[in-house]
Amino acid sequence: MATIALPRPIPHHRSSSGIVTLTSPIALDSLNTQQVPCAVPVPNKHIPACPTGPAPTQEPNTPPASPKSEDEPRQPSLLHPPDGYTRLELGALTIYSIGARDVARALDYISREPLPDPSLVFPWFHGLHPNNHIQQAFFIARRRALRRTPCCLRGITVAKADGNLAASRLKGAISPEEFLQPDSDGEFIDIDPKEGFSVRNFQIQAAKSAMTSDIIVYGDDAAQVRKLGWEIASAQSKWRERHLRQNQEIPEYNTFICLNSFKEFEEMHGEIVAVDSEGRLTGAIVDLFHQERAEMYAMSKASQISHNVWLGPTPEPGGEEEKEYDVMIECSDLGRLSPSTLQAIAERPDDDIKDPYLEFPSSGSILPPTWSHAEADGILETCKWIWHLAHGTLPARQDIDSDGDTTMSDRMTGTCRPRKILIHCADGYTESTMLGIAYFSYSTGRPVPDAWLNLHTSMKRNFFAYPTDVALLTSISARLLRESPVCADKSLSEITSLVKDEPRWLASLDGSFPSRVLDYMYLGNIGHANNPDLLKALGIGQILSVGETAMWRDGELEEWGEDNVYVIQGVQDNGIDPLKEEFANCLEFIGKSLALTPPESAAVLFPARIGAFPFVPLWIRRANGIYSADRGRRNGTATLVHCRVGVSRSATICIAEVMRSLNLSLPRAYCFVRARRLNVIIQPHLRFIYELLKWEERLQTKHRAENAPGETGLHREMEWAEIAREIALMNRPYAR
Repeated sequence: MATIALPRPIPHHRSSSGIVTLTSPIALDSLNTQQVPCAVPVPNKHIPACPTGPAPTQEPNTPPASPKSEDEPRQPSLLHPPDGYTRLELGALTIYSIGARDVARALDYISREPLPDPSLVFPWFHGLHPNNHIQQAFFIARRRALRRTPCCLRGITVAKADGNLAASRLKGAISPEEFLQPDSDGEFIDIDPKEGFSVRNFQIQAAKSAMTSDIIVYGDDAAQVRKLGWEIASAQSKWRERHLRQNQEIPEYNTFICLNSFKEFEEMHGEIVAVDSEGRLTGAIVDLFHQERAEMYAMSKASQISHNVWLGPTPEPGGEEEKEYDVMIECSDLGRLSPSTLQAIAERPDDDIKDPYLEFPSSGSILPPTWSHAEADGILETCKWIWHLAHGTLPARQDIDSDGDTTMSDRMTGTCRPRKILIHCADGYTESTMLGIAYFSYSTGRPVPDAWLNLHTSMKRNFFAYPTDVALLTSISARLLRESPVCADKSLSEITSLVKDEPRWLASLDGSFPSRVLDYMYLGNIGHANNPDLLKALGIGQILSVGETAMWRDGELEEWGEDNVYVIQGVQDNGIDPLKEEFANCLEFIGKSLALTPPESAAVLFPARIGAFPFVPLWIRRANGIYSADRGRRNGTATLVHCRVGVSRSATICIAEVMRSLNLSLPRAYCFVRARRLNVIIQPHLRFIYELLKWEERLQTKHRAENAPGETGLHREMEWAEIAREIALMNRPYAR
């Protein structure tokens, strides 16, 4: 299944001045505007469909019932028991008073405590409403214990009394409307979805966590803080009573009110201030929305692909980067071919360029078979005039001699100052891909497939093309070379020989390459895995298949090398099958020496062949028990990590490797991979994200044990509910 198989619809045009640009790293003082509930999406990204595979027919891999409450490990907290805090009573309700210092200490303490094992909290986190028969049936509804609230949870939820999170926001703070029913005297929202099926209910996690947390209320209006505190205490009381009626005893969670001013938090406890009183991000708390944009800038920032020609994102209007270029060609969905404008600039070398902003059609917008000769001519003319502007030359001029014969003068060189040109689009890679490849082919004399490949491998440009771009560019490939100044000394037969033999990988290309996450690790789909010629061309020498099996023709596996393929089987994208226990083996295969216990027989184990296609091996075992995957890095080869769509199971493995290799927290590694998956939004489901949080614990504990024995080293940048809430907000603009 290819990630993109059809041309995309053309959305309404948005000028570069009306979108978030990726021209520079996000500076705290430049992005501090009023936060909006639903952030502007990154252009061109989309959420793919993620098939869950067949419904489980047997017991799930996780324990079907939570252990009895008295046997469950409980999350420790500085807020429980609340004996050290001032107790306030109102009838049968109780709340506690807490100071700013103790709020900071409690949040720090909870971030250093291990989370419960995934088997204890799933599938409850998925949202198991008793009336949602689809969800219940999938997670085996006959087991009533699956719906029981885990008693191992004791988090901390921070609620801002006025609900305005655009200013004066503490770490992880949410508004009361996110977990309390409106216009009630205090009752939790019945948050579990009543219909539909999803293993990606990130939007309900803040509310579900609030129900299993001690809750801290803060704000500058003391009366408002107290009022909300009593409402939450009432909701907690009703929550306990509801469980008692169902013969389930749950921990007693409490409400705390903090009457310190927010100014005190800013002055004394800035480490937990996410947004200051002026509405500015402090940088003390990672913000996923802006972290993603910072990663996109790092990945797509402008770079030179040919003499005086750069490729990158749209510069900020009026910014310093914009001033670096003489001519800027913006590729957009409603852009027009206008080579005459470039020609006019080139032919008036002494004139100042009054309007350096030009346009060009975006990738995927010139559709087969409707393109015309005029459009093909326009692409060639655009490339020609970009070349002459970049080199400060003019093409050969036709003259009439005294006998009336036409003669060609020498090319005029040095007639004007060479111009620095930027080919750009909103995200730095999508809409400019077609022109970028066309010009790279024209300016280097490489056939289109070779230019396509080298723009990615040699120039290190990540880009995303559409199937229509493949057809269009290959159809004009010969003309690009025939009219290229680099190929001026080549005959027509030589040019024809250059373009006649297309590489085998091109025929199977849907337009997109697998996504380069790290120099030695690519993330892709089953279509990429089934194109071994493309993988070899990209320098990929190993394949890690997660839950899916690449099927090649007879002989291809042997040619590739059976010990360069590693398959994890039995993992569906269903929110049930765990993946965390495979992390270590997968990452060792990707980037380190993989030590295995040798089997009794030294043979490599392979599943049977099916028809003409062999299944790749489930487990690679060497006679000496040692598999040296690190040779991949030393030899400059890379590993493709794939599942079916390349956004959930394989993305989870890639995030785990980025966390390990770059020493990043889960939120930062998630944004790192999300940005580099280009147009496709990664979609690890709830359980995978939770397992990655547990992986973070393991990495931090191991790192501290190696570098500072005696210390736990555990410290989460963001808690489970925070991460889930941020992911839901990031994805909401793309939901249909």
